[in-house]
Amino acid sequence: MNEPHTAQSSIKKCVLTIAGSDSGGNAGVQADLRTFHSYGLHGCCAYTALTAQNPNDVYAIHDIPAHFAAAQLDAVLGTYSIAALKTGMLSSPEVIEAVAEKLSRHSEIKKVIDPVMVATSGARLIGDGAQEKLEELLMPLATVITPNIPEAETIAKRKITCKKDVYETAKCLFDKFGCNVLIKGGHATQDLSSAEDTLFDGVDFFHFTMPWIENPISTHGTGCTLAAAIAAGLTQDLNLKDAVEKAKKYVHHAISSSYFVGENCGVLG
Repeated sequence: MNEPHTAQSSIKKCVLTIAGSDSGGNAGVQADLRTFHSYGLHGCCAYTALTAQNPNDVYAIHDIPAHFAAAQLDAVLGTYSIAALKTGMLSSPEVIEAVAEKLSRHSEIKKVIDPVMVATSGARLIGDGAQEKLEELLMPLATVITPNIPEAETIAKRKITCKKDVYETAKCLFDKFGCNVLIKGGHATQDLSSAEDTLFDGVDFFHFTMPWIENPISTHGTGCTLAAAIAAGLTQDLNLKDAVEKAKKYVHHAISSSYFVGENCGVLG
């Protein structure tokens, strides 16, 4: 006869996303929860903004009031057994301040900070003054930050045109924030040989490369998905290098299996 589960013995780890909503279901919280589910994990969420968007454009952004963002975190943190989290779109300084204040109380949670600044469509997703607050308050709390090349250039205030630049920028960001740095290579210029993601832990560099996918149906939400997958891997007690490697493979498969859901409208598989 099976022994009954006690409340304590049956507790499973959860993962949290703190991000914006994508009305098309491709990116943001929707992409994150889909990723957590694929990893077999329960996902919690705290909305920071609402967007009216599809893969081609962002039509409108409505910021969630900072006090309501904080209330969502109060409802989740300390109640759910959250082992790791990721942040995405944080468009207002006030929301960033509220999120950073709550997260500063939870050093036990691993934090993947994705400095989302521009949507795949090109629309800017971060408001005036928000980048400064992101750098000042949130990135120093990170286990790892996951900027793409344009974001890394913006934060480090330096250009990336070759692999040496990637290394120097990663070192610059590590020194600035004291956390692991993953620079995503999907926005690489033609001077870079591949879409290679580079992880720097303060001592060593690790490289993650998957074959290029020619003419994919969709890449919308890949940055959100990668950060969510890393957080999911950390929740499963993978070390950071293995979590990034597994996440990279997950995103590659999602792109390669993307499909159409409307005329000229695709989603990740």
